[in-house]
Amino acid sequence: MRTKILKKLMLLALVSGLFIGCEKNDIVETSNSGQDLTLKKSATNDNGQGFIHGIKIKIDGYDYYFAGPKDGPNGESDVPGHYWRQAGPNKVNGKHYNSGPLGSEWKFWASEEELGEYLYTVKGIIDIWTPELAEEYAKKGFVHRHEFVPVMEGTPPTNKVIWLKHIAVKSFNFDGPNAPNSMHEHLVTPGVDWDFPNNYFMDPFAE
Repeated sequence: MRTKILKKLMLLALVSGLFIGCEKNDIVETSNSGQDLTLKKSATNDNGQGFIHGIKIKIDGYDYYFAGPKDGPNGESDVPGHYWRQAGPNKVNGKHYNSGPLGSEWKFWASEEELGEYLYTVKGIIDIWTPELAEEYAKKGFVHRHEFVPVMEGTPPTNKVIWLKHIAVKSFNFDGPNAPNSMHEHLVTPGVDWDFPNNYFMDPFAE
């Protein structure tokens, strides 16, 4: 029992910075195919449809990962439950599943849904952050922005972020990542989730 508690506390500590760190007009596919419903629980970086967990993104000539736990098969950083594929020089499409970091069997985003359930399609645009751009992106549903981390040591930090629009494929109660007492808890219905943790208005590079 004590071991299980310690394990969960370690996972909480690992991901506690996920939203805290984030808070410091094309249509993405919304079909919910059968093979998307349950993501394999085993550690993998590929969902079988070309979407990769731990994807490497090239920005201004350098390689970066999405900031997050290093839970890719080779230690790549990424956002828990997210799988991506490049959709253009500054665009990324993603799929968001109900899974947590480091292969944990934790219903990380929605405690009432199945582990590995397909929750959202995601559209991402790589751009800088300014107060004006933040407002413009938010009006289009990009209410969440996320940072990048360099792949190679010595790579300069980028001034770019990824602007994310989450489009729900089903109805569910979003109560993660700290269920059941999440400040981000809200009821989700199919379509753009305007209540996905809003941090667009916060400067990610402020001291």
